[in-house]
Amino acid sequence: ECGRRGGMMELHHIDPYVQSQIYKLASSGLCSGVAGQIMMSLMVKPPMPGDASYETFMKEEGDIHESLKRRAISLVDGLNSIDGIECNESEGAMYAFPRITLPQKALDAAAANNQSPDTLYSLSLLEETGICVVPASGFGQEKGRIGFRTTFLPEEDVIVKAVSEFKRHHEL
Repeated sequence: ECGRRGGMMELHHIDPYVQSQIYKLASSGLCSGVAGQIMMSLMVKPPMPGDASYETFMKEEGDIHESLKRRAISLVDGLNSIDGIECNESEGAMYAFPRITLPQKALDAAAANNQSPDTLYSLSLLEETGICVVPASGFGQEKGRIGFRTTFLPEEDVIVKAVSEFKRHHEL
């Protein structure tokens, strides 16, 4: 799902000279490998009904989407089952942004270390469980909101284990 990266750009109502310069700049610095070029080609022109690979493509695409839905639900429901963690439904991205409630001692420890509370929490989570999340303070959260960003890209069985580790860590 996120193993390959590619990109494209389409320009509208741009001066032709400016467009040529942007194209030149992009062409000189962006040379994806063959796999990335094939991926982008498939994205903009997938197999069509009647093509030999159409049914396989549609099944694989459907299976991936259904698995991502299950993983998102599993992660969000699992996080919401933990006292002190609230998480909205994950829609439109492969991330969840739970809000966490921390005891005053944790807030004081963060202040003493000149860290945001969510940075302290994220580093503690990484050290204790090996789970890497991104502190929400880096995303311009409202003042006083403590949380982190995590993803639901790991395989479904790994999500279940991760929720168990989130719970164990949060209770610590």
